[in-house]
Amino acid sequence: MTTAEIMFAQPGDGTIDREHDARKVLWALLAALFIHLVVAYSLAVFGGVFSPALPVEEKPVELTFVDLTPAPPLVPKNSAFMETDESKQSAEPPKEKTFESNANSIAASELPATGEAPLPSQVGKDRPLVDLETHSYSLPMNGAQPQPSAAPQENPKPSAPPEPTPLTAAEQFAMLTARPTPQVQPSTVPASVQSAYRAYKERTRISGRITNRGVSSVNALGTPLGRYQKFLVDAIGSRWYGAVEQKNDLVSIGTTRVVFVVDRSGHVNHLKVVENTSNEALANVCIQSIQEAQFPPMPDDLATTLPAEGLEMDIPFTIFANR
Repeated sequence: MTTAEIMFAQPGDGTIDREHDARKVLWALLAALFIHLVVAYSLAVFGGVFSPALPVEEKPVELTFVDLTPAPPLVPKNSAFMETDESKQSAEPPKEKTFESNANSIAASELPATGEAPLPSQVGKDRPLVDLETHSYSLPMNGAQPQPSAAPQENPKPSAPPEPTPLTAAEQFAMLTARPTPQVQPSTVPASVQSAYRAYKERTRISGRITNRGVSSVNALGTPLGRYQKFLVDAIGSRWYGAVEQKNDLVSIGTTRVVFVVDRSGHVNHLKVVENTSNEALANVCIQSIQEAQFPPMPDDLATTLPAEGLEMDIPFTIFANR
């Protein structure tokens, strides 16, 4: 047997045993480390399931203050104007302020509701305007003019009481802007406090949603703007009807629409015709009627609510075939 072989098979050599023990120690360390990792992961995952829930932190009570004070009665912005006849005026304002007007009125309808418009249902003619009643126009009376006597009398009879002096535009406007009084019977109202002018109106066919039964009327709130608009329209209309009568053979059927601006002093600016389906004669009558009308200055409570330029007006003048 050679020396190399003797050395390889020498019974007293411990190298192999030491390597085997080292491997056992290494595997034991790895196993211990793995076990610790498994235990830590299990505690992290399942620890929250079986542990009692933490108490929820109570938040302080929050209080919100809401102002429940009722707002003052206001008419909706840019509400349409609807004239209120003296016979339909109401001392109390309506709960629903649908229209702006010269006086308060409460909505009512002679027929059941048949539509969705904030108007009363009624029978009438198909017209572009909305009229709730039918009546002819009447012009203001300026009193009888003095006439020359036929012959002088030696013993003249006592003269009749002098005719009342015609009211000026400012006096008429003051009466129109006065605060409405409780409604009374027309026969007991002195003629001096009623406006002699009335525009021509003819009932319009309407399908509305008003359910309160009574004489046709709308929910309208009397405002300074509504009263001033009423005065402007009356001042122009009283001249327009008279001029149309004088030139009845010249004007033709149709509509002349005129726009203009009334400044705070009551002067008319930017007057122009924007639409005319009639003829030039009617257009001239409309322009002349506006120019000849005299408007008082605006009240302070109205002027402060309007633009600096003043009040914009858009008025259609119409002559119907059967007028």
